[in-house]
Amino acid sequence: MLVPGKAIPDLDLPLTIDARFELAKQSPEAFTMLVFYRGKHCPICKKYLEELGSKLGKFTDKGINVFAVSMDSPERAAVSHEEWHTGDLPLAHSMSEDKAREWGLYISQKREGSGEPDTFSEPGLFLVKPDGTLHFAVVQNAPFTRPDLDDLLSGLTFTLENDYPTRGALT
Repeated sequence: MLVPGKAIPDLDLPLTIDARFELAKQSPEAFTMLVFYRGKHCPICKKYLEELGSKLGKFTDKGINVFAVSMDSPERAAVSHEEWHTGDLPLAHSMSEDKAREWGLYISQKREGSGEPDTFSEPGLFLVKPDGTLHFAVVQNAPFTRPDLDDLLSGLTFTLENDYPTRGALT
């Protein structure tokens, strides 16, 4: 389990735009937000990432760099990039199962007869401070609910305006 206020694992993955996402090289004003999603097979992920893509400017205006991350293969991620309406939301892919576990994500197996990959991570959302420490984490073992993006934006506004501290650091 990752501990708020402590260093997070490194993450270096390809993006669907023929570039790389390197967490260690991020230098946001406020946070880097990582939205781990199940993959191309998940209609709830599609809906969530499309909503996030439509609100991306609201996050970047607050100094937050946002990235979506999955264990999808390059081919599956390319389909999501082409068919989902996520705007300029960067999609990182090819995360290993070991790396997903390092981030504390739950891992699921393919359901018989489904279009799911053999293994994939369940959702998670993390806010990382510019110094590489964890500020906020939500990890789920099922796809059915996600942090409400408007509530998250409201909370982040409060956090940034009031220098609200990282909570849960005594874990």
